[in-house]
Amino acid sequence: MSAQGPEGDGAPRIPVLLYHAVMDDPPDWIAEFTVAPRDFAAQLDVIRTCGRTPVPVGALVAHLRGREPLPDRPVVLTFDDGFADLPGPTAEALAGRSVPATAYLTTGALTGSGGGSLLPPAPMMSLAQAPLLEQYGMEVGGHTVTHAQLDTLRGAALHSELADSKRALEDVLGHEVAHLAYPHGYNSVRVRRAARAAGYESAVAVRHALSSGRDEPYRIARLILRRSHTVRDVERWMAGGGARVAPFRDSPPTVGWRWYRRARAAVRGPEFAG
Repeated sequence: MSAQGPEGDGAPRIPVLLYHAVMDDPPDWIAEFTVAPRDFAAQLDVIRTCGRTPVPVGALVAHLRGREPLPDRPVVLTFDDGFADLPGPTAEALAGRSVPATAYLTTGALTGSGGGSLLPPAPMMSLAQAPLLEQYGMEVGGHTVTHAQLDTLRGAALHSELADSKRALEDVLGHEVAHLAYPHGYNSVRVRRAARAAGYESAVAVRHALSSGRDEPYRIARLILRRSHTVRDVERWMAGGGARVAPFRDSPPTVGWRWYRRARAAVRGPEFAG
């Protein structure tokens, strides 16, 4: 039986996990959101033995849009940015356990992309390796060009972040890229409308919450993995607990933080979302 949603409404609780780098010695700026390979393997083993069925974001979106049913107890794994481990040991660990996943790539940060990004220095995969991810069974989505705080951008700058990343990935993959991840989860009504207008069918945020069968296709909730999280945390999430359940409205502190960042960006210009 599926773990049920809030207030007994029958909506299944769906863990959508957000990973970044999987490595032993990450740069300081991403260390908090990095999982060691040994811990990652242990988490994958929990996911494989907990009775949930791993599916990519595209399957969740098809369900949210009423096109296809989901397995009884789904789980979704996502990876942001495109660190160097992704098309190597991380993809191999997933494929070895038959776990599909979705990778959201920051195109300007990838080696050989010819672009630029606000991400601090780190070992990154190349844009040319994006098709390799699909060979491993991963779905590829966009994560903007520079990893800017999208909800502080306007007009042409916002459109460029969304459309140029999408186009770069489509050129190397040879097919449509339908899914987006907002850098650091930062979004707003205006950003969600822009994502739709740019041709994305869905977008994931962060929210550090469980998704559900009633979640919003343009701000799907994810649970962000930190290096301090344990196997026990993952077990709680797989059981449908340990976090609130989307959808829910943005809290007053979240709205206030957005307005503060907008004012700061008006003075300083685009800033790294992190």
